[in-house]
Amino acid sequence: MLQYKRVLLKLSGESLMGEQQYGIDSQRLNDYAEQIKEIVAQGVQVGIVIGGGNIFRGLSGASKGFDRVKGDSMGMLATVINSLALNSALEAIGCKSRVLTAIRMEPIGEFYSKQKAVDYLSDGYVAIFSAGTGNPYFTTDTGSSLRGIEIEADVMLKGTRVDGVYTADPEKDPTAKKYDKISFDEIYHKDLRVMDLTATTMCKENNLPIVVFDMDTKGNLLKVINGENIGTLVHV
Repeated sequence: MLQYKRVLLKLSGESLMGEQQYGIDSQRLNDYAEQIKEIVAQGVQVGIVIGGGNIFRGLSGASKGFDRVKGDSMGMLATVINSLALNSALEAIGCKSRVLTAIRMEPIGEFYSKQKAVDYLSDGYVAIFSAGTGNPYFTTDTGSSLRGIEIEADVMLKGTRVDGVYTADPEKDPTAKKYDKISFDEIYHKDLRVMDLTATTMCKENNLPIVVFDMDTKGNLLKVINGENIGTLVHV
């Protein structure tokens, strides 16, 4: 029984590195593609936003002397590289997909519009939304919130290397406890950085729930789609 019909899947650029220190690990990329194909085969409509932190992150660039606007533009281009890689991996296993960009760069990708995105989703394509929002000072988390709201997704699925939201960083604090469910207000009050505040506020105000889960364990994406209690549900 499918829990969700249309989803916005947010993938971490850093997760694409796998065990590497930089770039794209082909095994991790193919694992992601297979998991995505698995839920598409169940009839789920999938939009995807993927970060670019495995290649370049605007904020870290700014801390090293890059102009922030140019740094963010470089980060947006990094997301396009990752999106093309995922597009290629999906097509290689027979899963139709299209890359839509927030900045005009045909023929690398098609310029984004809601109508075009929804049409592709309805026709069974995976729609990969790249280049963030097309603007500096906005993260790919905010881009995910925006695209999820625009395409009227049932949920945002935030695939990370951690299996949910914890009271503290579980990689640093072994006593951290995991939440099965948590409200947006609790996230604010407890200062839990699930996403940046702009992205979180957009989801709250537009009633777009978030499920944070471990995408690096194969099969988890299908489990979330089927409503299994893994990860953490963030709700209004």
